Amino acid sequence: MMNNGTITGTISGAARLAGVMGWPIGHSLSPRIHGYWLETLGIDGAYVPLAVAPENLADALRALPKLGFAGVNITIPHKQTALAALDHVDDLARRIGAVNTVTVGAGGTLAGSNTDAFGFIENLRAGAPRLEFGGAPVVILGAGGAARGVAVALIDAGAADIRLLNRTRARAEALAGDLGGIEILDWRERADALDGAALLVNTTSLGMTGAAALDLSLEKLPSSAVVNDIVYAPLQTPLLAAARARGNEVVDGLGMLLHQARPAFAAWFGAEPEVTPGLRDHILGP
Repeated sequence: MMNNGTITGTISGAARLAGVMGWPIGHSLSPRIHGYWLETLGIDGAYVPLAVAPENLADALRALPKLGFAGVNITIPHKQTALAALDHVDDLARRIGAVNTVTVGAGGTLAGSNTDAFGFIENLRAGAPRLEFGGAPVVILGAGGAARGVAVALIDAGAADIRLLNRTRARAEALAGDLGGIEILDWRERADALDGAALLVNTTSLGMTGAAALDLSLEKLPSSAVVNDIVYAPLQTPLLAAARARGNEVVDGLGMLLHQARPAFAAWFGAEPEVTPGLRDHILGP
């Protein structure tokens, strides 16, 4: 049964358990996402929020097998520090430099992965199915952890011309140095960088609820370009509103959050969930 959109499903003594670790954790939408799938798929399971202070992360992760958990998601501020606390970390997570999914394996081993790149690409494919990555440039604004996942996803999808801009150039250079194949431009060049682009992705907090808006002229952005903002609060950021008003196809950030949850759910609960309009309505609802 539904419980304020968080813990759902048919829960018995044999229920499979999963959750999300963060500090704080009350803001997380993951319980609503996984709870919805548990309910709609009729799975005997539960997904719970786990408030874990940074100094307790390693102990909390090691307790998962003893408590019968199939795994957990990892969110702020643990995504980077979790790397050192796991038995195995896959290559993609190491390239991104962060873990967002932990799966408990045989003998209580802990395996880490990162599904953010998958979620980003799947969101674009769903929202802009005609977008191709191999030709025209793509522009990424920001150089934080989210930008790293986006850059890895685009490189793996075949993007050959990636332009990266960040307010602190040194941080952008560090990201490009780790991944390779990325052109760094100064933040003041952000409007000119849009010339000829097929895709613009904002990974910064600019435009997020409570933050300043992104100051960016879209004059040089082709009308055929797709604009994506990974922010989902608000769902339509000022950037997306401006792009839509001039005729660009836009993709909001909620889909990335929803799609990145799919591989973890499948690993823990043994069923392939879908991102549907009903799920989006549930997440956006009261």
